[in-house]
Amino acid sequence: MSTDTRLGRVRTELRSLLILATPIIIAQLAHTAMGFVDTLMAGRVSPQDLAAVALGNSIWVPVFLLMTGILLATTPKVAQRFGAGEEADIGPLVRQALWLALAVGGSAAALLWNAEFILRTMNVDPALITPAMGYLRAVACGFPAVALYHVLRCFSDGLGHTRPAMVLGIIGLLLNIPANYIFIYGKFGLPAMGGVGCGWATALVMGFMLIGMLLWVKWAPYYRASALFTRFEWPQWTVIKRLLSIGVPIGIAVFAESSIFAVIALLIGGLGATVVAGHQIALNFSSMVFMIPYSLAMAATVRVGQALGRGQPREARFAAGVSMAAALGYACVSASLMFLLREQIAQIYTPDKTVIAVAATLIVYSALFQFSDAIQVTAAGALRGYQDTRITMLLTLFAYWGIGLPVGYALGLSDLFGEPSGPSGLWQGLVVGLTCAAAMLTVRLARSARKRIRRAV
Repeated sequence: MSTDTRLGRVRTELRSLLILATPIIIAQLAHTAMGFVDTLMAGRVSPQDLAAVALGNSIWVPVFLLMTGILLATTPKVAQRFGAGEEADIGPLVRQALWLALAVGGSAAALLWNAEFILRTMNVDPALITPAMGYLRAVACGFPAVALYHVLRCFSDGLGHTRPAMVLGIIGLLLNIPANYIFIYGKFGLPAMGGVGCGWATALVMGFMLIGMLLWVKWAPYYRASALFTRFEWPQWTVIKRLLSIGVPIGIAVFAESSIFAVIALLIGGLGATVVAGHQIALNFSSMVFMIPYSLAMAATVRVGQALGRGQPREARFAAGVSMAAALGYACVSASLMFLLREQIAQIYTPDKTVIAVAATLIVYSALFQFSDAIQVTAAGALRGYQDTRITMLLTLFAYWGIGLPVGYALGLSDLFGEPSGPSGLWQGLVVGLTCAAAMLTVRLARSARKRIRRAV
């Protein structure tokens, strides 16, 4: 193949990837921006409100990602059926995924409602426990709705229609801002709730997004071939079990990464509101930056899954490679900007100079792991397209919990390597863990791609 032909294939695949990924990126940024708005508005009330929201986020976000990770099994299964032209089989599959969403969403809400023991076990400042639990219980009320929404979004994404999630994400963000204002400051006769009000605003937006997606899927013509709402079916354990076999490893893998950040927030919870607030700023901004490669990974799942459904394993491998190259290119830009503008980024969130100093230091470490984070999340997304999730889960658990967290704890909170360095040491452990994950998942992706190609020969 000539160089021009190869470059032409790359451009074509990159264009297809970005057409698919751009609405996902906007939707994910809108979702993450809700957390940014919560952090920003709570921070303007008091450092205590900001710290309470930070602690609440450190618990509900990993649970949310575990829940949505389990439900992500819907995307590759829909994508492969769509690629194979088996649209009549998609509706029954998604109906069972909705039953799964009800069970998982309700269980996650119950866990959040009773999460006080987690805060007490981690020796969080007692003054922060009551507002953090108020925030968590408010968010929990929206979890069943957002679980159902996520299945419908995965259904739409798997068909290649990513625009609905983008539109609803933007509207949800615009709704979140005034809702935060009303609940935080007590407008229209409501009591002023402070940081707890952010939780009620989030739950309200979750309900809105479910209603919006239901209406979109019901009335848009490109969903009709799947016949999702033409009949009612009770739960079928055999189908749900197959979804769980793919989804549980995805959920655990996503949870393994996100929970590392949560555990760090809880570990430093006893170091005071200033350190917790600085960590939350760095984490919130890092999460926003992470949404680009995460969205590319979601698009890679669809591109790989649809190619495999068409019986084209070489095209699936090519799509995975282009996705990883695109994510790495983005990481070069994001890492440079984060390093150069670290103090200005922190100043967006708070005028407190002490908090700014802590956040700016941690943003440097976030800049360092942009490369490995982009590689590992995109490789994991492509592996989901192959429905290769169990080994991915094990590799992820080992990298984050077997390497990253122990190294971070040793550097940050023990005297094993000298004077403990606090949150900086914990974030250094993140760099190590993410780098190991990137290396192992890249090798796994290459092996999975080769295996599917050999099978097709």
